[in-house]
Amino acid sequence: MKLLLVASDPMEFQGLLRRAVNARPAGLALDWSRFARLGAYEVLMAANGVGRERAAAAVDAGASIFAADWIVSIGFCGAVAPELGVADIVVATGVAAERTYVVQPPAALPAHHAGMVCSLGHVARTAAEKSSLYAAGSVAVEMEAGGVAERALALGRPFCCIKTVTDLARESMENDFNSALRSDGHFDTMEILRSSLRHPLVRVPELLRLRKRCVRASQVLGDFIADCRF
Repeated sequence: MKLLLVASDPMEFQGLLRRAVNARPAGLALDWSRFARLGAYEVLMAANGVGRERAAAAVDAGASIFAADWIVSIGFCGAVAPELGVADIVVATGVAAERTYVVQPPAALPAHHAGMVCSLGHVARTAAEKSSLYAAGSVAVEMEAGGVAERALALGRPFCCIKTVTDLARESMENDFNSALRSDGHFDTMEILRSSLRHPLVRVPELLRLRKRCVRASQVLGDFIADCRF
């Protein structure tokens, strides 16, 4: 069986690469892509930047050379359900974007949280916005799953969404990632650093904390996906 796994950043694949074998460049015109073997599965991992359009383009590029049996949106998310903790796994029961997309979960899954995942066009920075999303029925929020779901539907492939938490429901981000998001789907790291140094006592520790969480979350996500049965 073949799995096309789509994320926004190569870091989201680092945990999975520890469990994969024979990883090699896929040669796609994307930010990053690798073929690998993951247990019984052939996988194509693709990272192409932040947002719906970049994720959709990754699916199309991958599908052009890889006949995937499943298309999976993976990566980091923000919790909007208060009970979710850092590195908790969320398996979507649906993806709410400009429409609600049906999700087909894998046949067998390790322990996880389940619920609606909201896919936005911006970073949900504030606890107030996350609370609003929770009240509307979501448990987590991210930016790529809607684009992956749309293309999976068009291609007639089963779609699922597996995310891991890096920021919590009651947290507001001091760093303004939205203003640093470029049109190419990448955050302007120099702009983020310049902004953080204007408020170093709050914003620099937040960046360091987020980096540490992302490392942990990637490891947990990789182990979870490696233990799934599609």
